[in-house]
Amino acid sequence: MTVRNERTRREFLASVGAVALAPALVSPCVRAGCRKQAVAFSPRIGVCTSVKNADLLRQSGADYIEAGVRSLLVPDQPQDEFAAHLDAARKCGLPILAANGFLPGKLKCVGPDANHAAVLEFAEAAFRRAKKVGIRTIVFGSSGARSIPDGCARDTAELQFVALLGKMAPLAAANDVIVAVEPLNRGETNFINTLPEGARLVSAVQHPNIRLVVDIFHMLRMEEPPQHIRDVAPYVSHVHIAEKDKRTPPGTAGDDFTGYFQALKDIGYSGPISIECGWKDLGKQLPVAIKTMRAQLAKVS
Repeated sequence: MTVRNERTRREFLASVGAVALAPALVSPCVRAGCRKQAVAFSPRIGVCTSVKNADLLRQSGADYIEAGVRSLLVPDQPQDEFAAHLDAARKCGLPILAANGFLPGKLKCVGPDANHAAVLEFAEAAFRRAKKVGIRTIVFGSSGARSIPDGCARDTAELQFVALLGKMAPLAAANDVIVAVEPLNRGETNFINTLPEGARLVSAVQHPNIRLVVDIFHMLRMEEPPQHIRDVAPYVSHVHIAEKDKRTPPGTAGDDFTGYFQALKDIGYSGPISIECGWKDLGKQLPVAIKTMRAQLAKVS
């Protein structure tokens, strides 16, 4: 990174507020608080799981799979191994729209041990293989890879992370994928814990292939209000969901997500929602989870 680029990024990050990042980019209807829309809010519902569960997902009413980057795309493995995974993906009978579990913890993004060259090599292989599968979104959670190590200043980590995303963006664009940064609660990482924090960094990259995940589970853990979704509307491209207490599937503890669904509808969100949770019995719990989500989605106005 050149001195000028580093100064420019530092100045930009300092100039962007924690909330209400780009109100001019939000539609006039959202800014005015409009909620009445003629079209029902019925996003596709998917599940973060293996392609091996495709039949069960289809029978339960799921629309797609969100797979694992390292388990399905195996970016660090030879092409022959990926070929077998690709064949299974093409035969599973459901679209695979997204993938999570992006970077292994050893590929550090920030701090003195950051290795952007290795991260980008891994990422480029993942993006190239994602395109072959038909995956359009790579979720960038990767708490172990992005957490700020002791002794590293936060502003330094922010600059490193924005620089990495800036280099990653054209690789993603070349393979028709969006990298969606996922804010994670403080129990999982000390870096990028809320939607405003994530949007501030994503906005600094200024590239359409770098966007943001709304993870309702992490929002609940961080006590983020639905309004944060409206505040970061221009950057939202993907959604995750699970119940707050034990990260159970919707319909287990009875969590009410309608406020968050309303905010998503208010911003005109048209992407999918992936259930990312722990399952005790996928076959029994998934139909209940999907039914619960459909019922709550139907309540938004």
